Amino acid sequence: MPMPRYSVWGVTGMPEVDAGDDLVALIAAAIDASIAEDPEAALRDGDILVITSKIVSKAEGMQVPAADREKAIAQDTVRVVAERVHPGGVTQIVETRHGLIMAAAGIDTSNVPDGLALRLPLDPDRSARTLCTGLRARFGVSLGIIITDTFGRPWRVGQTDVAIGAAGIMVTDDLRGGVDANGRPLNVTITVLADELAGAADLVKGKASGIPVAVVRGLGRLVTAVDAPGARTLTRVGDDDMFRFGSAEAYQLGYDAAQAELRAQPQSKRVKQD
Repeated sequence: MPMPRYSVWGVTGMPEVDAGDDLVALIAAAIDASIAEDPEAALRDGDILVITSKIVSKAEGMQVPAADREKAIAQDTVRVVAERVHPGGVTQIVETRHGLIMAAAGIDTSNVPDGLALRLPLDPDRSARTLCTGLRARFGVSLGIIITDTFGRPWRVGQTDVAIGAAGIMVTDDLRGGVDANGRPLNVTITVLADELAGAADLVKGKASGIPVAVVRGLGRLVTAVDAPGARTLTRVGDDDMFRFGSAEAYQLGYDAAQAELRAQPQSKRVKQD
C-alpha cells in the first residue's frame, strides 16, 4: 500500500489587491510565474487552492474607513454572543450575517492600508464558486477552492484559519454509520476537511508573509463539482447549536422563565414565598 501523503506550498509573487481587480487573473499570473522556477508548481487535476479571505474582500471592494469600523461591525452583526471588557476597550463575539461566530464580525485593520478596515466577502461561497469556475477554465484542470479567515475558539488558546467559503470540494467527510479501526461503530464523527486544510495551508501562508494563496496537492479525492455544498453548511443552526446563547442571553432567558413560573403559581403560594 502506498504511503498516504499530501503536500502544501505557498504561491509567491501576488501583488497588492485593490477593489475591482480580477482575482482569477492575478492568481493565475502568480502561478504562471512560479512555474518558471519550479515546473512542479503547474496546477494539476485534484489540486486545491486555499485563499485568504482578505484578498477576496479587497477585490470585491469591502474596504471601509477605519473610523467607520464600529458601524460596519454593527451592520454585519446578527446578534452579540458575548462581550468582554479589557484595558483596550470591549471585545464583542458576534454572529455575522454569514452565520459565523467570531470577534468583531471579522472586520479588522491588519494587512490593509492605513486608515481602512476590511469586511468579509458578502457571500464567501459565491466568491469561491466564481474563483473555482474561472481558474478551472484558465488552467483546464479540475480543482477545488477554499476561502479562509482566522478564528479564535472557545476553550482553546490562540487562533487558527478555518474555511468560510468553498467550491468544488468536499467540505466534510461524514463517517457516521461506519466503524473505527477496531470495528466499533462511529455514531457522531464528521471530519471537517475544509477547516483542516485551511489550518494546514496557513502554515505556509502565514499572517505577515504576503503569501495569500496556497496549493494543496495529493487529496484529489476531495475535489468535486463546483456547485457542491459550500462552507455555509458547516454552521450549526437551531437546536444543533449547543452554545447558541451568550451569557447575557442565557441569564435573561433563565430570569424570564423563573418569572413566568412564579406568575403561574397560585396567588396564595406566591404571597407565602414573598
